[in-house]
Amino acid sequence: MSMDIHSGGCQCGAVRFRLTGAPGTSSVCYCRMCQKASASHALALVSVGDADFEWTRGQPSWFQSSNAARRGFCDKCGTPLAYDAPDGLALSVLAFDDPDRVAPTIAYGTEAKRIWCDGIPGLPERHTLEDAEAVAFLRTLTSFQHPDHDTEAWPPEDRA
Repeated sequence: MSMDIHSGGCQCGAVRFRLTGAPGTSSVCYCRMCQKASASHALALVSVGDADFEWTRGQPSWFQSSNAARRGFCDKCGTPLAYDAPDGLALSVLAFDDPDRVAPTIAYGTEAKRIWCDGIPGLPERHTLEDAEAVAFLRTLTSFQHPDHDTEAWPPEDRA
């Protein structure tokens, strides 16, 4: 029997985590607090549930967002990582190396959903390199983002 392992972390690689076992409920929350915490229209979170969890590199910093909950983030790059409340720890779905493995199955806080959210799937779509005005610039970019897998050390020595 193989063990279900999910890893993830922040954009810069300073904070990494591992969840071993089946995670709990995965949801998206449209409440105003989650919108601000994620700087997005919603925040997707998956509960740790009964799985084993550990921070494998670094530790998040925490912001007490209410009397009952705190939110973990990387203090180096700002990536939202966790939501810790009386019902347990939840992790940002998009901080996982493979977020599709922990996709949301329910939505909460829909009373604060922005009026334009339901129109997002109908917006015109373009692949990144289809933006003709940005192609030359985009081809000059070098990503310093941590890769979507565990590494022994980060950043690489040639970038340290």
